[in-house]
Amino acid sequence: MASWTPDPTFYPSPRMAMSAPAEKLGYVAILDTTGVRPDALGVVDLDPSSATYSKLVGRVDMPNVGDELHHFGWNACSSALCPNAPHPHVERRYLIVPGIRSSRLHIVDTKPDPRQPRIVKVIEPETVFQRSGYSRLHTVHCGPDGIYVSALGAADGGGPGGILVLDHDSFEVLGRWELDRGSQNLAYDFAWHLGQDIQITSEWGTPDMIEDGLVPELLLGGKYGHCLHVWDLRRRRHLQALDLGAEQQMVLELRQARDPAKAYGFVGVVVSLADLSASIWLWHREGDQWQVRKVIEIPAEPAEPDQLPPLLKGFKAVPPLVTDINLSLDDRDLYVSCWGTGELRRYDVSNPFEPRLTGSIRIGGIAARAPHPGAGPVNGGPQMVEVSRDGRRIYFTNSLYRVWDGQFYPDGIRGWMVKAEVDDAGEMRLDPDFFVPFDDGYRPHQIRLEGGDCSSDTFCYP
Repeated sequence: MASWTPDPTFYPSPRMAMSAPAEKLGYVAILDTTGVRPDALGVVDLDPSSATYSKLVGRVDMPNVGDELHHFGWNACSSALCPNAPHPHVERRYLIVPGIRSSRLHIVDTKPDPRQPRIVKVIEPETVFQRSGYSRLHTVHCGPDGIYVSALGAADGGGPGGILVLDHDSFEVLGRWELDRGSQNLAYDFAWHLGQDIQITSEWGTPDMIEDGLVPELLLGGKYGHCLHVWDLRRRRHLQALDLGAEQQMVLELRQARDPAKAYGFVGVVVSLADLSASIWLWHREGDQWQVRKVIEIPAEPAEPDQLPPLLKGFKAVPPLVTDINLSLDDRDLYVSCWGTGELRRYDVSNPFEPRLTGSIRIGGIAARAPHPGAGPVNGGPQMVEVSRDGRRIYFTNSLYRVWDGQFYPDGIRGWMVKAEVDDAGEMRLDPDFFVPFDDGYRPHQIRLEGGDCSSDTFCYP
């Protein structure tokens, strides 16, 4: 008897997803910094047995200039297997690619040839503004009932920011997700506890707080985001605000436990006003309430003023600047990008209340400028990080956000993508044969792996 079967890249549980085939291709957002050329979505060969390993093998240019592509995601993923999912037979095929500057959405088809993706639909910013009230689109996640997109603010550059939803099939903008936002105004990332019917959101700043660069007066005044927000996912209502304290500035990337039976997750904080340290905080459920506590602190590193950009000379130190984190599918390894000091850290978070540092890789950095073992001197530092489903390969790029890049690396970031491997003994090392340089004026940002990765999917079964 004929039957429909789910997409083979969908897995009921994170445990099952860890046995998925190794990725052969990666997709990477490529940003033009000259302002005269369009951004692009690149395709990188990730197969070590291939003659084109570690090379760009495909590319699709955007139709407009000035998008600044950001955190793109798949149209569908393992959440389609949830019991309440109305779209169980969608497939992981389209990449939803937002422009954080333009508020434009690009729908990119990766089939029939995944090396030659093509744009099949563009949603213009005017449609986004009209239907949702939001602008400056940031992060895309595939949910069981639709495609969710976070936005930093309103069309006029102020707040509030929030989340809009796209239809799974037509990709049309359905509208604003929030029915009751409570005290929430700033927005950035979002994460789901599907087993708890809970959504967590984080905070950066409104568009007028970030688009011209980091504003020292706002930073020192504690005006950037310092809260987490807890939401009733089904009722779309704000439940609780968790304030980390105004000295904890820019509460950004969220990584919830992959096991849906676990009610906790991690968030990275870019900088503390007290001492320029960065930190990782744990949110967790206690009874009917949610709590948050700091579980990792990463100190600033001393540096001579002549090694520092003007923004930091007076401090005589390099802040770690934690700008991305990622969590393995078995909830064991937390990877932390320290973009300022040029370090990728790995922590064992099997006990989420007591993380242990288990690995470190140095590459780039504001002062250190640590070289790549195969390519030599580089600048920038570990920024966007993505992890293979089996936890054995870690890919990362070195550009944060065009205007902010120039404040912390004023000599200009020369774009690269690299790969670290974890051996059978658990040692983490850079692959000397994997180094993807980008042409002058282009910088890489978000990475997505063909078939899924550690941050692309949300699961409903333990």
